[in-house]
Amino acid sequence: MVDHLSDSQLQQLRRGGHDPLKVFNAYKTAVENEGAPTVILMKTVKGYGLGDNGQAANSAHQIKKMNNEDLLAFRDRFRIPISDEDVADVPFYKPSEKSDEMVYLHERRMALGGYVPSRRTTFTPLQAPKHDKFSKYYNGTDRQVSTTMAFVNILSDLMRDKKIGNLVVPIVPDEARTFGMEALFRQSGIYSPVGQLYDPVDSETLLYYRESKDGQLLEEGISEAGAMSSFISAGTAYANYDINAIPFFIYYSMFGMQRVGDLIWSAGDMRCKGFLVGATSGRTTLAGEGLQHQDGNSQLLAYPVPNLLVYDPAYGYELAVIIDEGIRRMYQHQEDVFYYLTVHNENYSMPPMPGDPEVTREGILKGMYLYQKSKNQDCELRVQLFGSGSILNEALKASKLLEEEYGVATDVWSITSYKALHTEAMEVARWNMLHPEETPRVSYIMSCLGDTPGPYVAVSDYVKALPETISSCFPTPLITLGTDGFGRSDNRSVLRDFFEVDSRHITLAALYGLRRDGKLKGSKLSQAMLDMQIDADKPNPIIL
Repeated sequence: MVDHLSDSQLQQLRRGGHDPLKVFNAYKTAVENEGAPTVILMKTVKGYGLGDNGQAANSAHQIKKMNNEDLLAFRDRFRIPISDEDVADVPFYKPSEKSDEMVYLHERRMALGGYVPSRRTTFTPLQAPKHDKFSKYYNGTDRQVSTTMAFVNILSDLMRDKKIGNLVVPIVPDEARTFGMEALFRQSGIYSPVGQLYDPVDSETLLYYRESKDGQLLEEGISEAGAMSSFISAGTAYANYDINAIPFFIYYSMFGMQRVGDLIWSAGDMRCKGFLVGATSGRTTLAGEGLQHQDGNSQLLAYPVPNLLVYDPAYGYELAVIIDEGIRRMYQHQEDVFYYLTVHNENYSMPPMPGDPEVTREGILKGMYLYQKSKNQDCELRVQLFGSGSILNEALKASKLLEEEYGVATDVWSITSYKALHTEAMEVARWNMLHPEETPRVSYIMSCLGDTPGPYVAVSDYVKALPETISSCFPTPLITLGTDGFGRSDNRSVLRDFFEVDSRHITLAALYGLRRDGKLKGSKLSQAMLDMQIDADKPNPIIL
């Protein structure tokens, strides 16, 4: 068959697996064949076209750089119009727009519906609800509820909103009842493309599992990955369809960042919008669940995703402010960010928003604000306590203990976002380094503290590394309390004693800080430990 060809012509023959015409005809024949399966065998050569040092060599995949002779051979083999002088620079080659290749490529792309990847960079802005939509949550309530329930109430209100309610997409991986969302079964229904095809076991109850073709709630089964994929689909609908879908993915916080973290990173990369809601979060707020559900990591694991804004609200008004601002930033101002909120299942009274509403609102969004100022400002001994999430309540108990039992004036701050504080502090530090001749800027933390005396004690339901990310922003070293170690199955008070984040250990940390700063005698610290029945020899919770 090839007797008449010269050696150089033989070299130019294309092996079947490398010949587009042969491959096309092989598949065409296979598609047209009827009555029997078809097998296509393709002959290929490893390192095809790489020259003498690469073609048909087992080491072809390890070649990091081609020499000039191989580059010239590659150019000649594939007839690429690049001069001998330019080959060494390995330039990109693109045929002219009028060439057969480019005309064909453009025709095929248009036949397939356009160019890939393709996305809208602008979309129709959504008019966010007015601030007063959320104002009822600013007044607080004496009824004891969890921040999870406060969130569900806000979500339910949003879904009833006449302007944006139909854009809200609640997503849960099978735990709707656990999060108190069963009221949405009746209000909005669970989406099913085929409707209700079974008789649910709770059909005799008022709030049964009601599936419908026009349902709004997505229940994805026990699959965080599947639910996260739905979140990404809804959260990118603004770019793909010019639809401002607002997804809320509610899940056990322990099963988010460490289980589908790669998909969360992918969501950030795709400029996804929406709210991830890590429910029953914190290592001591979900009693009795041990290792399975007690999350002390997710707030820290959220740090690496650049456009993920992270909050750990303690009260309903904080949550309302954050969701209000989130909808405004993502859908009205079209910012490329999305949110991670952690909420808890511990019930306690929700206080009204303190202080000047505008100042408090600004502090909530920036990550920190003064929740309670000591009435005894003339006291010689003073400390600053910083709490987040449900552990803020332990800081408030410690404040009362310090003032009444030890004569220490105590200010209490709510930290709603360690990541926001850390990001802003890094930006200030970077600006100061790049502008050495200008007046240095001051971080938001320092602007809040001013001349406020320490020591400074930060406590959270997460690992100590979380508050330590902002330690350098304080005038003196920050004393941190956290829940390092595995979870345990017990009640909250025992767990908080075990992890040393309860009011007694916060009080001890504050007194230790005063002693460290030379403001308190050591004997008083030892006596306080006896008074509070703190065992100095108890096992370190981080050690198994």
